Amino acid sequence: MNPSSAKTGPDLLTVGEALVSLRSAGPLAQGGPLTMHLAGAESNVAIGLARLGHRSAWVGRVSDDELGEFVLRQLRAEGVDVAGVRRDADRPAGMMFLERRTADVSRVRYHRAGSAGSALDVEDLRAPLAAGPRMLHLTGITPALSDSARAAAAWAVRTAAEAGIAVCLDVNYRAGLWSREAAREALNPLAGYASVVVASADELDLVASADADEPGAAVGLLARGVRTVLVKLGADGVRAYTTDGVVHVEAVPVTAVDTVGAGDAFTAGYLSGHLDGLDLVDRLRRAVTLGAFAVAGDGDWEGLPRRDELTLLTGSAAGTTLR
Repeated sequence: MNPSSAKTGPDLLTVGEALVSLRSAGPLAQGGPLTMHLAGAESNVAIGLARLGHRSAWVGRVSDDELGEFVLRQLRAEGVDVAGVRRDADRPAGMMFLERRTADVSRVRYHRAGSAGSALDVEDLRAPLAAGPRMLHLTGITPALSDSARAAAAWAVRTAAEAGIAVCLDVNYRAGLWSREAAREALNPLAGYASVVVASADELDLVASADADEPGAAVGLLARGVRTVLVKLGADGVRAYTTDGVVHVEAVPVTAVDTVGAGDAFTAGYLSGHLDGLDLVDRLRRAVTLGAFAVAGDGDWEGLPRRDELTLLTGSAAGTTLR
Protein backbone atom coordinates (compact mmCIF):
# COMPACT_ATOMS: atom_id res chain seq x y z
CA MET A 1 0.00 0.00 0.00
CA ASN A 2 1.47 3.39 -0.90
CA PRO A 3 0.48 7.03 -0.39
CA SER A 4 -0.84 7.42 -3.93
CA SER A 5 -3.24 4.49 -3.55
CA ALA A 6 -4.69 6.08 -0.41
CA LYS A 7 -6.07 8.91 -2.55
CA THR A 8 -8.13 6.60 -4.75
CA GLY A 9 -10.01 4.64 -2.11
CA PRO A 10 -13.32 5.44 -0.43
CA ASP A 11 -13.66 7.76 2.53
CA LEU A 12 -14.85 4.84 4.64
CA LEU A 13 -14.62 1.07 4.27
CA THR A 14 -16.92 -1.01 6.47
CA VAL A 15 -16.58 -4.76 6.96
CA GLY A 16 -19.24 -7.13 8.25
CA GLU A 17 -22.39 -9.14 7.63
CA ALA A 18 -25.49 -7.67 6.03
CA LEU A 19 -28.74 -9.40 6.93
CA VAL A 20 -32.15 -9.75 5.37
CA SER A 21 -34.57 -8.51 8.03
CA LEU A 22 -38.19 -9.66 8.03
CA ARG A 23 -40.34 -7.40 10.17
CA SER A 24 -43.73 -8.00 11.74
CA ALA A 25 -45.99 -5.35 13.23
CA GLY A 26 -47.25 -7.88 15.81
CA PRO A 27 -46.29 -11.16 17.48
CA LEU A 28 -44.55 -13.54 15.08
CA ALA A 29 -46.30 -16.53 16.63
CA GLN A 30 -49.64 -15.24 15.38
CA GLY A 31 -48.48 -15.00 11.77
CA GLY A 32 -49.36 -12.07 9.58
CA PRO A 33 -47.52 -10.09 6.91
CA LEU A 34 -43.77 -9.58 6.99
CA THR A 35 -41.87 -6.78 5.24
CA MET A 36 -38.33 -7.28 3.95
CA HIS A 37 -35.53 -4.88 4.86
CA LEU A 38 -31.75 -4.64 4.83
CA ALA A 39 -30.09 -4.83 8.25
CA GLY A 40 -26.58 -5.01 9.64
CA ALA A 41 -24.53 -2.71 11.85
CA GLU A 42 -21.77 -2.08 9.32
CA SER A 43 -24.06 -1.59 6.33
CA ASN A 44 -26.11 0.83 8.44
CA VAL A 45 -22.98 2.93 8.98
CA ALA A 46 -22.07 2.75 5.29
CA ILE A 47 -25.53 4.03 4.31
CA GLY A 48 -25.40 6.78 6.92
CA LEU A 49 -22.12 8.07 5.48
CA ALA A 50 -23.31 7.78 1.87
CA ARG A 51 -26.45 9.78 2.61
CA LEU A 52 -24.25 12.59 3.87
CA GLY A 53 -22.26 12.63 0.64
CA HIS A 54 -19.23 10.60 1.67
CA ARG A 55 -17.78 7.83 -0.47
CA SER A 56 -18.48 4.69 1.53
CA ALA A 57 -17.85 1.05 0.69
CA TRP A 58 -19.13 -2.11 2.34
CA VAL A 59 -17.40 -5.45 1.97
CA GLY A 60 -18.52 -8.90 3.05
CA ARG A 61 -20.09 -12.04 1.61
CA VAL A 62 -23.67 -12.42 0.43
CA SER A 63 -25.59 -15.44 -0.79
CA ASP A 64 -25.63 -16.04 -4.54
CA ASP A 65 -29.39 -15.90 -4.88
CA GLU A 66 -32.27 -13.43 -4.82
CA LEU A 67 -31.69 -12.56 -1.16
CA GLY A 68 -28.06 -11.72 -1.82
CA GLU A 69 -29.13 -9.63 -4.78
CA PHE A 70 -31.63 -7.82 -2.54
CA VAL A 71 -28.81 -6.85 -0.15
CA LEU A 72 -26.63 -5.56 -2.98
CA ARG A 73 -29.48 -3.72 -4.65
CA GLN A 74 -30.38 -1.90 -1.44
CA LEU A 75 -26.79 -0.85 -0.85
CA ARG A 76 -26.27 0.27 -4.45
CA ALA A 77 -29.47 2.30 -4.32
CA GLU A 78 -28.06 4.16 -1.32
CA GLY A 79 -24.80 4.95 -3.10
CA VAL A 80 -22.65 2.44 -1.21
CA ASP A 81 -19.79 0.85 -3.18
CA VAL A 82 -20.18 -2.95 -3.15
CA ALA A 83 -17.58 -3.77 -5.82
CA GLY A 84 -15.55 -5.80 -3.31
CA VAL A 85 -18.44 -8.00 -2.15
CA ARG A 86 -18.11 -11.75 -2.75
CA ARG A 87 -21.08 -13.86 -3.82
CA ASP A 88 -21.07 -17.21 -2.00
CA ALA A 89 -22.89 -20.00 -3.84
CA ASP A 90 -22.54 -22.49 -0.99
CA ARG A 91 -24.08 -20.60 1.92
CA PRO A 92 -27.45 -18.91 2.58
CA ALA A 93 -28.20 -15.33 3.49
CA GLY A 94 -28.18 -14.39 7.16
CA MET A 95 -31.69 -13.64 8.36
CA MET A 96 -33.28 -11.80 11.25
CA PHE A 97 -36.91 -11.63 12.29
CA LEU A 98 -38.08 -8.56 14.19
CA GLU A 99 -41.45 -8.37 15.90
CA ARG A 100 -43.01 -5.27 17.43
CA ARG A 101 -44.25 -7.04 20.57
CA THR A 102 -45.63 -3.90 22.19
CA ALA A 103 -45.37 -0.19 21.43
CA ASP A 104 -42.23 -0.07 23.58
CA VAL A 105 -40.71 -3.54 23.13
CA SER A 106 -39.33 -5.18 19.98
CA ARG A 107 -37.78 -8.64 19.86
CA VAL A 108 -35.24 -9.99 17.38
CA ARG A 109 -34.55 -13.57 16.35
CA TYR A 110 -31.45 -14.35 14.29
CA HIS A 111 -30.86 -17.15 11.78
CA ARG A 112 -27.26 -16.52 10.78
CA ALA A 113 -25.30 -19.67 11.71
CA GLY A 114 -23.45 -20.93 8.63
CA SER A 115 -24.45 -17.88 6.60
CA ALA A 116 -22.50 -16.45 3.70
CA GLY A 117 -21.58 -13.44 5.82
CA SER A 118 -20.13 -15.60 8.57
CA ALA A 119 -17.66 -17.16 6.11
CA LEU A 120 -15.77 -13.87 5.69
CA ASP A 121 -12.02 -14.42 5.54
CA VAL A 122 -8.79 -12.46 5.04
CA GLU A 123 -8.77 -12.95 1.26
CA ASP A 124 -12.12 -11.13 1.02
CA LEU A 125 -10.51 -7.99 2.49
CA ARG A 126 -7.14 -7.75 0.78
CA ALA A 127 -8.21 -5.84 -2.34
CA PRO A 128 -10.72 -3.49 -0.63
CA LEU A 129 -8.15 -2.51 2.00
CA ALA A 130 -5.37 -2.16 -0.59
CA ALA A 131 -7.53 0.47 -2.33
CA GLY A 132 -6.57 2.81 0.50
CA PRO A 133 -9.70 3.96 2.35
CA ARG A 134 -9.33 6.99 4.61
CA MET A 135 -10.97 5.06 7.45
CA LEU A 136 -11.80 1.45 8.30
CA HIS A 137 -14.84 0.70 10.44
CA LEU A 138 -15.58 -2.60 12.17
CA THR A 139 -17.83 -3.74 14.98
CA GLY A 140 -17.52 -6.46 17.57
CA ILE A 141 -20.23 -8.39 15.77
CA THR A 142 -18.00 -9.54 12.90
CA PRO A 143 -15.36 -11.35 15.03
CA ALA A 144 -18.19 -13.18 16.79
CA LEU A 145 -19.47 -14.81 13.60
CA SER A 146 -16.78 -17.43 13.01
CA ASP A 147 -13.08 -18.22 13.39
CA SER A 148 -12.36 -17.00 9.86
CA ALA A 149 -14.26 -13.75 10.42
CA ARG A 150 -12.36 -13.21 13.68
CA ALA A 151 -9.04 -13.71 11.90
CA ALA A 152 -10.14 -11.38 9.09
CA ALA A 153 -11.09 -8.61 11.52
CA ALA A 154 -7.77 -8.91 13.36
CA TRP A 155 -5.84 -8.84 10.08
CA ALA A 156 -7.81 -5.84 8.81
CA VAL A 157 -7.28 -3.60 11.83
CA ARG A 158 -3.59 -4.48 12.05
CA THR A 159 -3.00 -3.93 8.33
CA ALA A 160 -4.93 -0.67 8.30
CA ALA A 161 -3.12 0.72 11.33
CA GLU A 162 0.26 -0.19 9.86
CA ALA A 163 -0.70 1.63 6.64
CA GLY A 164 -1.73 4.79 8.51
CA ILE A 165 -5.46 4.24 7.92
CA ALA A 166 -7.60 5.38 10.85
CA VAL A 167 -9.57 2.54 12.46
CA CYS A 168 -12.94 2.87 14.21
CA LEU A 169 -14.03 -0.03 16.42
CA ASP A 170 -17.61 -0.11 17.70
CA VAL A 171 -17.76 -2.77 20.44
CA ASN A 172 -21.43 -3.58 19.71
CA TYR A 173 -21.56 -6.62 22.00
CA ARG A 174 -24.19 -9.24 21.14
CA ALA A 175 -24.79 -11.72 23.95
CA GLY A 176 -26.56 -14.08 21.56
CA LEU A 177 -23.37 -14.54 19.54
CA TRP A 178 -20.74 -15.13 22.24
CA SER A 179 -19.92 -14.81 25.92
CA ARG A 180 -18.39 -11.71 27.46
CA GLU A 181 -15.21 -13.68 28.13
CA ALA A 182 -14.87 -14.71 24.48
CA ALA A 183 -15.66 -11.18 23.35
CA ARG A 184 -13.03 -9.70 25.68
CA GLU A 185 -10.38 -12.11 24.43
CA ALA A 186 -11.03 -11.15 20.79
CA LEU A 187 -11.86 -7.45 21.07
CA ASN A 188 -9.34 -6.21 23.61
CA PRO A 189 -6.40 -6.72 21.22
CA LEU A 190 -8.31 -5.05 18.35
CA ALA A 191 -8.82 -1.90 20.41
CA GLY A 192 -5.07 -1.34 20.48
CA TYR A 193 -5.12 -0.65 16.74
CA ALA A 194 -8.10 1.71 16.82
CA SER A 195 -7.99 5.49 16.74
CA VAL A 196 -11.69 5.66 17.72
CA VAL A 197 -13.43 3.25 20.10
CA VAL A 198 -17.22 3.42 20.45
CA ALA A 199 -18.94 1.63 23.32
CA SER A 200 -21.81 1.75 25.75
CA ALA A 201 -20.77 2.09 29.37
CA ASP A 202 -21.42 -1.61 29.98
CA GLU A 203 -19.20 -2.61 27.03
CA LEU A 204 -16.01 -0.81 28.06
CA ASP A 205 -14.73 -3.74 30.12
CA LEU A 206 -14.55 -5.79 26.89
CA VAL A 207 -11.82 -3.55 25.47
CA ALA A 208 -10.21 -2.25 28.67
CA SER A 209 -9.42 -3.42 32.18
CA ALA A 210 -12.28 -5.54 33.45
CA ASP A 211 -12.26 -3.91 36.89
CA ALA A 212 -11.87 -0.27 35.80
CA ASP A 213 -14.64 2.29 36.07
CA GLU A 214 -15.62 4.33 32.99
CA PRO A 215 -12.95 7.05 33.35
CA GLY A 216 -10.30 4.46 34.20
CA ALA A 217 -11.21 2.32 31.20
CA ALA A 218 -11.05 5.36 28.92
CA VAL A 219 -7.68 6.44 30.30
CA GLY A 220 -6.37 2.93 29.76
CA LEU A 221 -7.49 2.95 26.13
CA LEU A 222 -5.95 6.39 25.53
CA ALA A 223 -2.67 5.10 26.97
CA ARG A 224 -2.72 2.32 24.38
CA GLY A 225 -2.91 4.83 21.54
CA VAL A 226 -6.65 5.27 21.04
CA ARG A 227 -7.26 8.93 20.25
CA THR A 228 -10.97 9.17 21.10
CA VAL A 229 -13.16 7.00 23.33
CA LEU A 230 -16.88 7.56 22.80
CA VAL A 231 -19.27 6.33 25.47
CA LYS A 232 -22.86 6.20 24.24
CA LEU A 233 -25.36 7.21 26.93
CA GLY A 234 -28.65 6.76 25.07
CA ALA A 235 -31.11 9.48 26.01
CA ASP A 236 -28.34 11.22 27.98
CA GLY A 237 -26.18 11.78 24.92
CA VAL A 238 -22.47 10.94 24.78
CA ARG A 239 -19.24 11.36 26.70
CA ALA A 240 -16.00 11.62 24.74
CA TYR A 241 -12.59 11.05 26.27
CA THR A 242 -9.39 12.35 24.67
CA THR A 243 -5.98 13.28 26.06
CA ASP A 244 -7.38 16.83 26.35
CA GLY A 245 -10.10 15.76 28.78
CA VAL A 246 -13.79 14.81 28.79
CA VAL A 247 -16.61 16.34 26.76
CA HIS A 248 -20.31 15.63 27.27
CA VAL A 249 -22.96 16.44 24.65
CA GLU A 250 -26.66 16.01 25.32
CA ALA A 251 -28.94 13.94 23.08
CA VAL A 252 -31.30 15.67 20.67
CA PRO A 253 -34.82 15.36 22.15
CA VAL A 254 -37.22 13.51 19.84
CA THR A 255 -40.21 11.19 20.12
CA ALA A 256 -38.76 7.69 20.00
CA VAL A 257 -40.41 5.37 17.47
CA ASP A 258 -37.84 2.62 16.88
CA THR A 259 -34.46 2.45 18.66
CA VAL A 260 -32.94 -0.23 16.40
CA GLY A 261 -29.97 1.19 14.51
CA ALA A 262 -29.51 4.24 16.76
CA GLY A 263 -25.98 3.29 17.74
CA ASP A 264 -24.95 2.75 14.13
CA ALA A 265 -26.44 6.11 13.16
CA PHE A 266 -24.52 7.75 16.00
CA THR A 267 -21.27 6.22 14.74
CA ALA A 268 -22.00 7.30 11.18
CA GLY A 269 -22.59 10.87 12.35
CA TYR A 270 -19.35 10.96 14.30
CA LEU A 271 -17.30 9.54 11.43
CA SER A 272 -18.91 11.99 9.01
CA GLY A 273 -17.82 14.84 11.24
CA HIS A 274 -14.34 13.38 11.45
CA LEU A 275 -14.09 13.10 7.66
CA ASP A 276 -15.34 16.69 7.32
CA GLY A 277 -12.65 17.92 9.70
CA LEU A 278 -15.05 19.16 12.39
CA ASP A 279 -13.82 19.72 15.93
CA LEU A 280 -14.75 17.23 18.63
CA VAL A 281 -17.87 18.99 19.90
CA ASP A 282 -19.30 19.39 16.39
CA ARG A 283 -18.55 15.74 15.59
CA LEU A 284 -20.48 14.75 18.70
CA ARG A 285 -23.36 17.02 17.78
CA ARG A 286 -23.60 15.41 14.37
CA ALA A 287 -23.42 11.98 16.03
CA VAL A 288 -26.33 12.63 18.40
CA THR A 289 -28.28 14.25 15.57
CA LEU A 290 -28.06 11.13 13.44
CA GLY A 291 -28.92 9.01 16.46
CA ALA A 292 -32.04 11.13 16.93
CA PHE A 293 -33.05 10.67 13.29
CA ALA A 294 -32.67 6.91 13.72
CA VAL A 295 -34.93 6.62 16.77
CA ALA A 296 -37.50 9.07 15.42
CA GLY A 297 -38.49 6.81 12.51
CA ASP A 298 -39.00 3.14 11.68
CA GLY A 299 -36.18 1.00 10.36
CA ASP A 300 -32.46 0.61 10.97
CA TRP A 301 -31.39 3.27 8.45
CA GLU A 302 -34.40 4.34 6.39
CA GLY A 303 -34.92 7.60 8.28
CA LEU A 304 -31.32 8.79 8.19
CA PRO A 305 -30.86 12.30 6.80
CA ARG A 306 -29.28 13.69 3.67
CA ARG A 307 -26.79 16.47 4.29
CA ASP A 308 -29.33 19.22 3.62
CA GLU A 309 -31.65 17.65 6.23
CA LEU A 310 -29.22 17.73 9.16
CA THR A 311 -30.95 20.73 10.72
CA LEU A 312 -34.49 19.33 10.51
CA LEU A 313 -34.47 18.17 14.13
CA THR A 314 -32.44 20.99 15.60
CA GLY A 315 -33.35 24.12 13.59
CA SER A 316 -36.49 26.19 13.28
CA ALA A 317 -38.18 23.40 11.29
CA ALA A 318 -38.25 21.04 14.29
CA GLY A 319 -41.80 20.16 15.29
CA THR A 320 -43.37 21.71 12.21
CA THR A 321 -44.83 20.66 8.90
CA LEU A 322 -42.78 21.84 5.94
CA ARG A 323 -44.92 22.96 2.98
